[in-house]
Amino acid sequence: MGTLSAPRRIVVLGSTGSVGVSTLDLMAQASSCGSAEVEVVALTAGANVERLAEQALRWRPQTAVIGDERLYGELKARLEGSGVRAAAGRAAVVEAAAMPSDWVMSAIVGAAGLEPTLAAARTGAVVALANKESLVCAGPALLSAARAAGGAVIPVDSEHSAIFQVLQPDCAGRVSRLILTASGGPFRTWTREAMARATPAEAVAHPNWSMGAKISIDSATMMNKGLEMIEASYLFSTPPGRIDVLIHPQSIVHSLVEYQDGSTLAQLGPPDMRAPIACAFAWPDRLPWPAPKLDLAALGALTFEAPDADRFPAIDIARTALVTGGGAPAAMNAANEAAVAAFLDRRIGFLDIASAVSETLDRMNSGGDLTHRTDEDALEAAMMTDAGARRVAAEVLTRFERVREGTPAR
Repeated sequence: MGTLSAPRRIVVLGSTGSVGVSTLDLMAQASSCGSAEVEVVALTAGANVERLAEQALRWRPQTAVIGDERLYGELKARLEGSGVRAAAGRAAVVEAAAMPSDWVMSAIVGAAGLEPTLAAARTGAVVALANKESLVCAGPALLSAARAAGGAVIPVDSEHSAIFQVLQPDCAGRVSRLILTASGGPFRTWTREAMARATPAEAVAHPNWSMGAKISIDSATMMNKGLEMIEASYLFSTPPGRIDVLIHPQSIVHSLVEYQDGSTLAQLGPPDMRAPIACAFAWPDRLPWPAPKLDLAALGALTFEAPDADRFPAIDIARTALVTGGGAPAAMNAANEAAVAAFLDRRIGFLDIASAVSETLDRMNSGGDLTHRTDEDALEAAMMTDAGARRVAAEVLTRFERVREGTPAR
């Protein structure tokens, strides 16, 4: 096996989540087979202090940060005598993101990942982006910051990684469509009536991928595809009308690029997040590691179908937000986060998630809040939109809760 040309200093933001764990697992495998040498500079987590401490003791970064400040004492005690500095809170996460490094995995879930991702991009490091919300809320600013600092943003979502790998730079102007594939989630064959009765446990039971609760719910509603459409538009400078979604239950074809000459190029691989992480880590090289191999003969058949807009309206909601522009994508993301949290708390039904997001956007659009531009920087503008959308979403969700409980809405 070959080796990468130089050791890499890395930061993992969101190290205890599914992508963060896969990242460190890949690093361990690559290191053990001699194909890569890494120095972990910093690890951050939200609230899983036990796993963060275990990771820190294994990798011995300079800093380990827990986002929940209430857990600082426990983290410090667990790391006592290790030489790893313990820190806590939002500012400490941003500080870790800005530490000198070569490569940063951005895997914090939700809008909370925006500020540290921007901080990482401004260092000139290669940012491996698994945080959809950073692009959705401030895509142009994030990409511009990375370019200005001499760094790069490499997508880690399997769909965008696939496009990144097969989109030929010299032919970018000859692309007719980007086609994002979707597994269809756990409710692909359910009726709308059955989906209305779905429980959080059923919604997080993804058939192919192992993910956190919020991401799994987004897959079940297909809001993840809506977010990915917005990401793809920014990442690959593609208008909304040339981005489509195709359901592919086997999750083997991760996305396709259709060219004007009729050729369609696809990237295939097992549903394993370590593969797109490896691509982002080694870019522009390739990382030799004991990767799972694809056996098409054993699979036998790959199937595809169009998404049902009636059962999965989130795709059209996101497309509308992308066309609206301004603060609409950031508002949509905030409303979705609030609605998913309400569903996980059993305060609203599954189908209420998309309805609540749509109503929030309608209210903000009618109030002129989505296209208003201010002089604040991209981060502040995104945070203001996020806060405003959460206030409106809270009102909308309260009405949905009352309807669900049989209480007359005010």
